[in-house]
Amino acid sequence: MTTEAPRTECDPRWSRIADRDRSADGLFWYSVTSTQVYCRPSCPSRLARPENTRIHDTIAEARATGARPCRRCDPDAASSGAGHDARIVRACRLIEASDAPPTLAALAAAIGLSPGHFQRVFTKATGLSPRQYAEACRSGRLREALRAAPSVTEAIYAAGYGSSSRFYEKADRLLGMKPRSLRTGAQAERLRFAVGDCALGAILVASSDRGIVAILLGDDPDGLVRDLQDRFPRAELVGGDRDYENLVAQVVGFVEAPRIGLALPVDIRGTVFQQRVWNALREIPAGSTVTYTEIARRIGAPAAVRAVANACGANALAVAIPCHRVIRHDGALSGYRWGVARKESLLTREKS
Repeated sequence: MTTEAPRTECDPRWSRIADRDRSADGLFWYSVTSTQVYCRPSCPSRLARPENTRIHDTIAEARATGARPCRRCDPDAASSGAGHDARIVRACRLIEASDAPPTLAALAAAIGLSPGHFQRVFTKATGLSPRQYAEACRSGRLREALRAAPSVTEAIYAAGYGSSSRFYEKADRLLGMKPRSLRTGAQAERLRFAVGDCALGAILVASSDRGIVAILLGDDPDGLVRDLQDRFPRAELVGGDRDYENLVAQVVGFVEAPRIGLALPVDIRGTVFQQRVWNALREIPAGSTVTYTEIARRIGAPAAVRAVANACGANALAVAIPCHRVIRHDGALSGYRWGVARKESLLTREKS
């Protein structure tokens, strides 16, 4: 993997490209070095690898790469609501250029909207609140600074954090790992894992030092291991010992009887938007179901139904983050990363 991939994946706009988010059209563009085309965020083409993707603030920057416009998404065509989008783009640029997160009042005044209205339109357009967008930007700067600064402390201040003690309170949540591990490249992170059997087929459980990072279900044990490698390409995967098999047995018991709960720590990793969705999923009681539209409404992004579905699909913690409890508006079970039959079985078990 090139050094460009982590930089792209840390950009808060990458998840919107992955989600083909139409509300991001006109806010930014991206080019793909391997195909020499540039696109709008909602482009329906196959998602490019992050190391081949460059994100641009303006369409002029995308054109300056020498790439040609994509024929599928027609990025040169005007986006709907271009005037309104321009204000949101300006707010995004102000946030990205600020060392410390600007206040809501200052941002609203800068683009000529009331704070309340600005908060609503910004969240609808980006899928994140201004504060969450600022935190994602600052987290990205921190990742870059940790790789270049002489020390962790200097990286923290370079990224705009005024207090190292306040930062360390939420470091793991922001970075998905300890700052020093990221500073050394994160290749040294070790994940223990084991593959077993449960009533739903093969199951893979993987853990970091902080908790379970993956519970994967399927029919092919080797396929589950490949899935884990794809999800954590820079980690060292270590087969679990007898003690770890006892942990796996607890997870199997939970998967087969979700109502008992999981009395083990989990290490949840994802973008800010994904974590908002996953937190909402964890609040759904066992035996209950909600729609994708309802989850979008609960997280304050009612227009982001498709992005919610994509966040469900990106979930690596089957049952622990109960994306199986989300159904279509017509009551149909819809898709499930680990198979609709497993989704139906889980729901049946919870309701019985």
